[in-house]
Amino acid sequence: MDIMVQWIKTSWTKQSRGGEAAARRNAVPVGFSLPQAPSGCAHFVQMSERDGFEPRSGRKDLREIGVSLRDEGDRLRVLARVEPLYGLPPRSRRPPAVRLLPGQWVRWQLNYRFTSALGIRGWSYWLDTFNIAYGSVDRDVFLSEPIVTVDECGPVR
Repeated sequence: MDIMVQWIKTSWTKQSRGGEAAARRNAVPVGFSLPQAPSGCAHFVQMSERDGFEPRSGRKDLREIGVSLRDEGDRLRVLARVEPLYGLPPRSRRPPAVRLLPGQWVRWQLNYRFTSALGIRGWSYWLDTFNIAYGSVDRDVFLSEPIVTVDECGPVR
C-alpha cells in the first residue's frame, strides 16, 4: 500500500514573533502539492525567516523523517517522534498514535524552542508539520482538510 509523506519545517527567531513578520510566518502553507517522488522518499519543504518564508522543496529518505510509520495490514499506524526533547515547550501529555484506513490522511504538528547554552543568541523556534496519507491519493491531497489533525504545539513564550 502506498504511503505519502510530506514534512514541512518552518523556522524563525524572535524577530518574527510580532507584527508583519509574524503575519508572514503565520500565513505559510501547511500543505503543498506532491511532486513525483520515488518510493521510500518524503517531500520535504523548508521555510525560514532568513529566506522570507519562501518554500524550498526537496526529498528526504523516510528514515530521516521524525515519524514512526507501521503498516498493520489494513491500517497505517502513525506516531510523530519528539526530537530533540530539550527543545520542547511544556505539554500536558503526548497523544496516542493515529491509525489510518486506505485513502485517509493525518496532519500532525509539533513545535520547538531553543536558546544557546549561554543565552547569547536568544531564542529560535521551529514548527514541524507532517502530512501523511495512506493508500492511493491525489497529488493535491494535502491542500484539503485531513481526516485527523493532531496539534501538539505548546506555548513558546
